[in-house]
Amino acid sequence: MENSIKEDIKKRYSQIAVSGNSDCCCMPGECKSGDSPIDATKLIGYDQKELGSIPQESILGVGCGAPLNHANLKEGEIVVDLGSGAGIDIFLASKKVSDSGKAIGIDMTDQMLEKARENALKGNYSNVEFRKGDIEENIPLDNNTVDAVISNCVINLTTNKTNAFKEVFRILKHNGRMVISDLITDVELSSNQINSDQWCACIDGALTKENYISCMKQAGFEKIEVLEERIYMEGGEIDGRKITSLIIKAVK
Repeated sequence: MENSIKEDIKKRYSQIAVSGNSDCCCMPGECKSGDSPIDATKLIGYDQKELGSIPQESILGVGCGAPLNHANLKEGEIVVDLGSGAGIDIFLASKKVSDSGKAIGIDMTDQMLEKARENALKGNYSNVEFRKGDIEENIPLDNNTVDAVISNCVINLTTNKTNAFKEVFRILKHNGRMVISDLITDVELSSNQINSDQWCACIDGALTKENYISCMKQAGFEKIEVLEERIYMEGGEIDGRKITSLIIKAVK
């Protein structure tokens, strides 16, 4: 099942990269079918002025929050975005860390990497880089080299979330921080209930908040804080399950 889901994820996000249309994947209740990616992104906390300063093709509308708002990036820092897509958060982060810092995007989808690199050329960015990697197997970075890790509605796509968090813990420096936006649920599904399309849409792979935080603790994180929590969509439920978007911070 694990390999099958990963292949389906690659296929879905390859299609999004090519079409530029997410159909509001991983978006909260305010997002309605037909909303543009830019409008959808504004609804979850992105600054309109900042969005106007980056390549518009990088804005696909595939997140569930704005973790960068809480990352407190500083000049000279190294920041990594897991599941960086077409590069939206990397381009925003690159301005915050300045030329003395670096923003590195990790994605496992070739079409997304190609699109992100094209966007980087369009924006003439000198401090960004995009690397291919499976975040739950091996993030292509050395141990203890990163100041901050961000991610937006990506960890719940992994089939082994503890492994993904262990990889984040490995690459972070001492006192480095992880700030991620993701979806949680009040009822987890058994393996025979999982629908691949719903997993790829960030739903069926969601854990309860307790189990999500437990995975972080198993990876070594201790200082864990939920910064934001809100209903994912109008009505707040999908197939009888409550789906919530949260932004959570952890320090190594």
